[in-house]
Amino acid sequence: DDGIDTELLGKTFRGGDIKLFYAVPNFQNPSGITYSKQKRRDVADIIEKNDSILIEDDPYGELRFMGEDLPSMGTYIEDNIILLGTFSKIVAPGLRLGWICAKEDIMERIIIAKQASDLHSNQLSQRVIYQYLIDNDIDRHIMRIRDAYKKRRDLMVSMITEHFTEEVRCIEPEGGMFLWATLPERISSLELFNLAIQENVAFVPGNAFYVDGGGNNTLRLNFSNSDEEKIEKGIKRLANIIKTL
Repeated sequence: DDGIDTELLGKTFRGGDIKLFYAVPNFQNPSGITYSKQKRRDVADIIEKNDSILIEDDPYGELRFMGEDLPSMGTYIEDNIILLGTFSKIVAPGLRLGWICAKEDIMERIIIAKQASDLHSNQLSQRVIYQYLIDNDIDRHIMRIRDAYKKRRDLMVSMITEHFTEEVRCIEPEGGMFLWATLPERISSLELFNLAIQENVAFVPGNAFYVDGGGNNTLRLNFSNSDEEKIEKGIKRLANIIKTL
């Protein structure tokens, strides 16, 4: 899959007065899917034609470990774009600090809204990040975590292929942190979760990501914070449970 159904998106925009569209084009949470270059152009065209605003959230864009870097959708939009980024995925998850890039008039409104919410961002976190960037080579650090994540993703995919039943399908992401798997329809990922917890294995059942109650046979796995030994043990335990369902 290469991203959103732009034909359906266009019909949706034509059917109503839509002011804003939110997208995570790189290694989406939970699916791991990345928009193709053409899909990015198509979404940008729809935004421009309808004079809407695009919020492009890119928390995982720096974590590409295979394939080519793709342009921001803002490349194709002149004004109506709000680009979001974060340090929490590339430095430390406990530092909830991000950034926004937008036109001056849009930024003014965002700042007013933020002031009403929390007055200002955490100053200690800002100082910590500032000092970290001075003292460290952030690009080198990102390369290290890219290499680590790729090895873990490769291992997880190979373990799923080897140990899960042939009916299980998974999306192999080109970056990010997440792997999306689809089980046979007869298997409930929530039931699997309850059994897996008893074996000290956790994942997120897919129905948590659906607004319509779907996705009962899907699940999201995370490979960013588990070493190779844990991945091997966890996938084997999941495989054994799946075979009993």
